[in-house]
Amino acid sequence: MNTPFRPSWLLLTVAASVLVGFISATALLLGQRPGTTSTPIGSIPSTPSMSDSKKPDLDSLRAKLTPEQFAVTQQCGTEPPFRNAYWNNHRPGIYVDVVSGEPLFSSLDKFDSGSGWPSFTAPIAGSAVVEKTDGSHGMQRTEVRSKAADSHLGHLFPDGPRDKGGNRYCINSASLRFISVEELDAAGYGRFRSLFESSGSDPAKTETAILAGGCFWGMEEILRKIPGVTKTTVGYSGGTTVNPTYRAVCTGQTGHAEAVEIVFDPSKLTFEALLGFFYRMHDPTTLNRQHNDIGTQYRSAIFVTSEAQRATAEQVKAALTAQRKFDRPITTEITAAGKFYPAEDYHQQYLVKNPDGYNCHILRN
Repeated sequence: MNTPFRPSWLLLTVAASVLVGFISATALLLGQRPGTTSTPIGSIPSTPSMSDSKKPDLDSLRAKLTPEQFAVTQQCGTEPPFRNAYWNNHRPGIYVDVVSGEPLFSSLDKFDSGSGWPSFTAPIAGSAVVEKTDGSHGMQRTEVRSKAADSHLGHLFPDGPRDKGGNRYCINSASLRFISVEELDAAGYGRFRSLFESSGSDPAKTETAILAGGCFWGMEEILRKIPGVTKTTVGYSGGTTVNPTYRAVCTGQTGHAEAVEIVFDPSKLTFEALLGFFYRMHDPTTLNRQHNDIGTQYRSAIFVTSEAQRATAEQVKAALTAQRKFDRPITTEITAAGKFYPAEDYHQQYLVKNPDGYNCHILRN
């Protein structure tokens, strides 16, 4: 039997010495110390960018993410419409990948699509989302994924606002983490603050109004579409019971009125103009009643949040009375706002979720 050739220890030692000497000489010629990575002389080594990061293994992701976040981002799942974190979020800020933190979308490009999921007209400036053809579920769609972490985000549809390109990025809230404008610097995203400064968006320059005029479903459906309104919330105001429920308010015993809290930009919509819409969307002359809805919870009321609002409300009411805009006296109550209690989640934007639901409000000319 032939004996395999085995190099002697002496030969191995000599070969290793020659190799080390060659590497060291090459490094010196390049201006680099042996054992370091190659960086040109005079340059500053760069830190790894987010795009350089590798996707964590599945076990690490299961420990980091909630079951819903894992199902959406790693298994191409879809969360329920209208029952997710950001579909109705109107705060200014950016949305980042919940897995990697890479910036994806901005509130400046977010719009209300009525779908029940966060919708955007475009990714945030400088982001890199990946679009792929998705042939699942017997249809051809365009899937949207993040580039660095390869997270499933949602889908792209061509039915967005035409004046903004016509795209609708329909994204799962579970794939996102929201960073408000106030938190950008602390969270390491300060470079995006300039987007909001150049757009003139200032979260501090908003005003809040609380109006009651019958069933809050129909009121909110009109109010949320008024230019200058940034957020609407239906709830209960003007009563004495702490943490009232819808069932309790319906008895008329809590003293609350069904009301809508409106956050608006006074540079685009004045409180006086908002009251103009308010008086057009309900009948302010029927005491404790709107059409078939009867009870103190359906009263007409303006819950003012400042003395300036009170003065404007009194002025508008007096002007409408003097102009005889209504056949009967205006019964609208003008009183200081107390604590506003948001209604149960299923009431929020009820007519968006239930287009054929009960509605007794129209916007008169």
